[in-house]
Amino acid sequence: MNLFDVYPLFDINIVKGEYCQVWDENGTQYLDLYGGHAVISIGHSHPHYVKMISEQVSKLGFYSNSVINKLQQEVATKLGPICGYDDYSLFLVNSGAEANENALKLASFHNGRKRVVSFCKSFHGRTSLAVEATDNPKIIAPINANGHVTYLELDDVEAMKAELAKGDVCAVIIEGIQGVGGIRIPSNEFMQELRKACTETGTILVLDEIQSGYGRTGKFFAHQYSNIKADIITVAKGIGNGFPLSGVLISPMFKPVYGMLGTTFGGNHLACAAALAVLDVMQEENLVDNAAKVGEYLMTELKKIPQIKDVRGKGLMIGLEFDEPVKELRKRLLFDYKVFTGATGTHVIRLLPPLCLTIEEADQFLLSLKSCLN
Repeated sequence: MNLFDVYPLFDINIVKGEYCQVWDENGTQYLDLYGGHAVISIGHSHPHYVKMISEQVSKLGFYSNSVINKLQQEVATKLGPICGYDDYSLFLVNSGAEANENALKLASFHNGRKRVVSFCKSFHGRTSLAVEATDNPKIIAPINANGHVTYLELDDVEAMKAELAKGDVCAVIIEGIQGVGGIRIPSNEFMQELRKACTETGTILVLDEIQSGYGRTGKFFAHQYSNIKADIITVAKGIGNGFPLSGVLISPMFKPVYGMLGTTFGGNHLACAAALAVLDVMQEENLVDNAAKVGEYLMTELKKIPQIKDVRGKGLMIGLEFDEPVKELRKRLLFDYKVFTGATGTHVIRLLPPLCLTIEEADQFLLSLKSCLN
């Protein structure tokens, strides 16, 4: 049997990782500035993470959600005060797409509406709600079965208010910072007006913090820069540092009912051990503050490079836009300078390193990038 070939792969077999460094099967060392689409939050193979996973798998990896799993409550208890939503509830699932599906389901249960508002170049998972964010017209992820999704331009306040005023919108779903869409940041003013309009019209505000959450931007959630609160927040990526896990943070306005939501593997024992290890390390090593500090330094230095058309982002979620396609630049960084980066579209390099990135490692990347461009 062959693999289903739907995305290109670099001919590099990574077999080992430590913090922000990885090694291939030939022993070649690379600087990882992508972390598997923002998945690696506390660093590859962090000792505390390895210890907690190992201890848990030696006892129990999984049992069904038909019995009490006290580890789930431990995750919720620890996460609440760290993220600033201590009075919310947590429902654990497996992936970002699944988290967003459950968020939209909850919203529809709550107000009985069906239509969803989202934003151009957004990405909320491949199974329920997504917009084409590539230059390939054949790549369009499916939306919900009924097609009841309205896409608006980001930061268009008047269009947003007009749609919500119709009274049939179940939920607005928006990323704290658009990742796949090219590191596009909604303005604070737009986010505040959106929060107000949702409240006035009984529309549920869903913040997709799957890529921009878990400390990546220098705050726990990117939307916290706008001083607003969401009704539902979805998280994934960095929550498990590589172990498949996601969650839905749910306002007290929603009342749980048996049978309302369900999952097979969500919040299993191994996943919870991973989540607890991540939160431990984030606190003990002040990784949210480190993301803010190193990210600010990196962006300041990147803005001094004349070949870069635009530098945007917050913390360690950074987009570098160029006038020319970045495919060859990214390959040179990887094969000549041993630096992994990401890309979105054709002209933007995306940086999503582990939150433990150091100033010295940032300097290593800056030197490599300047060498590639000169």
